[in-house]
Amino acid sequence: MFDIDRSSPTPLYFQLAQAIEGAITGGALPAGSRLENEVLLAQRYGLSRPTVRRAVQELVDKGLLVRKRGVGTQVIQPHVRRSVELTSLYDDLSRAGDAPTTEVLSLDRVPAPADVAKELDVTEGDEIVVVRRLRRSHGEPLALLTNHLPGRFEPTVEQLTERGLYQYLRAQGVHLRVAHQRIGARLARAEEARLLDEPPRSALLTMQRTAFDDQGGAVEYGRHVYRASRYDFETTLVGR
Repeated sequence: MFDIDRSSPTPLYFQLAQAIEGAITGGALPAGSRLENEVLLAQRYGLSRPTVRRAVQELVDKGLLVRKRGVGTQVIQPHVRRSVELTSLYDDLSRAGDAPTTEVLSLDRVPAPADVAKELDVTEGDEIVVVRRLRRSHGEPLALLTNHLPGRFEPTVEQLTERGLYQYLRAQGVHLRVAHQRIGARLARAEEARLLDEPPRSALLTMQRTAFDDQGGAVEYGRHVYRASRYDFETTLVGR
């Protein structure tokens, strides 16, 4: 419960939206819980149904609530907002308290195809490591990560399950210094949609990144896809 301040210049719908958002972020309304229907909310706070409807829509647009036919309005996991910096998804989720877990889908040593060899600055056909992982946050699928490493690295499934890739690299004495990165979007392929628990042909964010150590050598080339329904990149732009 909260008190509506009818003398405030803040619109009534926005006061209600802020109160509900506070309950969500504070844990009083956890992910999966159902919001009272508009009629009950209007009666509880002495508001009109259009005012309540606008407040709820505000939170739907922010990705905090979802309307489901036959179920009602539910709280969903908030978007993961990630700054575009030289950090790993695992590290970013851990710092934000988002309980990351990793499932290693495959870990292989294969000859480097031409495009990957170019990114890692190795000869085509040289042995490299390819690891494919499913990253979850709060138990929900978030991203599919495919990474290529030079053949001198020998990560195990256990190491990549228990920690992030960049944590593994740092433990091997690698000092990550700079990366070239490209962000895009495309529709999910059938297997990606299944693993990420998204409808077929849902929108995905994509990222390709080549990371270099402090000697200028390429140490990792990644191709990642993220659920656009739960993830976005965040940047700060400065005028020149």
